[in-house]
Amino acid sequence: MSAILQRFHQVANDALDKISQGLPLGAKICLTIYTPGKPELDIVLKDNGLDFDEVVSTLRRRGLSIDGDNNYKRDLCDVIVGALALGAQNTSPPPADHWGQRFWDNSCEEQALVEELVKALKIIRENLRACQGTIHLAGGFNPAYVSEAQATMKIADTAMAKATR
Repeated sequence: MSAILQRFHQVANDALDKISQGLPLGAKICLTIYTPGKPELDIVLKDNGLDFDEVVSTLRRRGLSIDGDNNYKRDLCDVIVGALALGAQNTSPPPADHWGQRFWDNSCEEQALVEELVKALKIIRENLRACQGTIHLAGGFNPAYVSEAQATMKIADTAMAKATR
């Protein structure tokens, strides 16, 4: 660390100590210095026992938007999307007690429900086809029924194809 940077840290820490003496009991202080596009120059000076989650919560209360674009949120969303995709495949669950487990579980459950509904839809479609065939063989059928049954089976086929990709 260069002498100038060491001196800066010393002066900043001294200033933070003086400021913190005037804060309410239990209050914590954090100083963040950043240079846009140069994360290697970032500096974070913080009180002992500072909780970064509380710092983020404070910033959110003061206007930090979840809609802004940054690497942390992109990485977080990538993990969520990955957990959803892997849950739908019922593969590679997150480590025990990982926060992404709920996304994986939800996607796994949703995929199981889709598979159950597709199975039921296949049975219904086959029964409709069998009924249509029986009515046709019996000779007493209404042509409108045949058209409606064919249209219904096409809807079922389309839905099943989407659900089983």
